[in-house]
Amino acid sequence: MFVCDYVLTPNGWAHNQLITLEHGRVKTLQDAPTEHDLPTYHGRLVPGFIDVQVNGGGGVLFNQERTPKALQHIMAAHLQHGTTGMLPTLITDSIEAMVDAAQAIKDAKQQGILGILGIHFEGPWLSVKRKGVHPENSIREPSAAELEILTDPELGLVMVTLAPETAPVSVIQKLTAAGIKVFLGHSDASAEQVNQALDAGAVGFTHLYNAMSQLHSRAPGMVGVCLARDAYAGIIVDGYHIDPQACQVAFRAKGKEQMMLVTDAMALAATDATEVPFFDTKIQRDGDKLTTPDGTLAGSCLTMIDAVRNTVNMCGVPLADAIEMASSTPAKMLGIAHEVGHIAPGQQANFMLLDEHLNIAQLWLLGEPTQQDA
Repeated sequence: MFVCDYVLTPNGWAHNQLITLEHGRVKTLQDAPTEHDLPTYHGRLVPGFIDVQVNGGGGVLFNQERTPKALQHIMAAHLQHGTTGMLPTLITDSIEAMVDAAQAIKDAKQQGILGILGIHFEGPWLSVKRKGVHPENSIREPSAAELEILTDPELGLVMVTLAPETAPVSVIQKLTAAGIKVFLGHSDASAEQVNQALDAGAVGFTHLYNAMSQLHSRAPGMVGVCLARDAYAGIIVDGYHIDPQACQVAFRAKGKEQMMLVTDAMALAATDATEVPFFDTKIQRDGDKLTTPDGTLAGSCLTMIDAVRNTVNMCGVPLADAIEMASSTPAKMLGIAHEVGHIAPGQQANFMLLDEHLNIAQLWLLGEPTQQDA
């Protein structure tokens, strides 16, 4: 039981709130009495972040270390920066790597590693033309064996990024019927193909603007359809992937209810390292920009608190809206908004205290303080 100056509730900021916790959840949230001797936190209490695109962090890349221990390490690295739930993301790789990754997720869940919500397969059913740093020799059309991996009910929440010109409507329909969240990306699809994919059950777009067919007046492409249609979209607000004004366009078009902040974090995230191996090349860091030696953008070293700060400071988005795009909106997309993503009675007690500079002063995971002064 404690009091906090400001709490971000589903109805907005509430002042001087008394919070009681029970069994790792919020029991009550109400106005604090005028006089009390309870512990009091000065700052803004906000929900823990949910990142649906995390390739790695803390020096570990999921593709290279497909084990529960690696997942625990990645989760711990991002937890320090406000992420209390994530989808570890396997980028395009061999079917053997997909099998290993799926098993690691299942083992992590069985071991009770907190924060691992499921898995995101980003590829391998992508477009070679829009591959980004995905290895071209592993990009391919879907196979029955791969569909079987993705539809394993023991995986928990599953998200897949695919290109609709590579994975046909029938595949999207099968994945959707199995409860998988289908996102579109790394694609040069026409607007017609994108619309067909959405009509077949796809629910969103991976790292909007990047690695997808662009918006033109007579050929809207994937970007245009995304901005026009009712669908979710992840966005990397690091100042390198997208100009801040383009971010503003997306936020205005889709709103906080459908935009999700993601990190697309690589192994270098939450470290001071400047270089790591990556398949047959390497990823190098220049400031906070990650590229391969040929200059291709290679994910990011973002953390979610950095994404929130950038959204506020670079794009002029109100803090409450930025927090929502990092917490409740991804929770809603994943179908777990009844459990996480808000500070409200019945919700898991995953939240953090932000100071006036949007630094994390304290963080709670299932009601237990995890660290201070991150």
